[in-house]
Amino acid sequence: MNHEAFLQRAIDLAVESVKSGTGGPFGAVIVKDGQIIAEGKNNVTTSNDPTAHAEVTAIRLACEALGDYQLNDCILYTSCEPCPMCLGAIYWARPKEVYFAAQHSDAASAGFDDSFIYEEITKTKSERKIPFYKMDLQAKLEPFLTWEKTDQKVEY
Repeated sequence: MNHEAFLQRAIDLAVESVKSGTGGPFGAVIVKDGQIIAEGKNNVTTSNDPTAHAEVTAIRLACEALGDYQLNDCILYTSCEPCPMCLGAIYWARPKEVYFAAQHSDAASAGFDDSFIYEEITKTKSERKIPFYKMDLQAKLEPFLTWEKTDQKVEY
């Protein structure tokens, strides 16, 4: 497995994204059995989708290509250490490995600082910059109870 070549492809995608004006400086590649099955670039501003990070885009495309919601036996290569959102998506997708080039501190130096999100996670809900309010509705557990009873669930 040529990890350097796949990681370089992720970096090349990030550079292409910037040069073409289609997004931010992030790229991702997903590989299975030594073959690229999906690529993603950051296109948050061009798609008006704050979740359109390179890793999330690549995960969506790879899952579509595989016809599965998990990336078993896949490797993710990303031009930069994943942000908290992408980290969550990666864990839900369950690739076997992740390789990255730049660190999140490098992204912060270029104006893509996600440290505030890490800080927000540790705060109480009422102390966050965007306050979160728990409301105690009687039906709050109904979706989970319905899930537990259904025969049509797909465990993940």
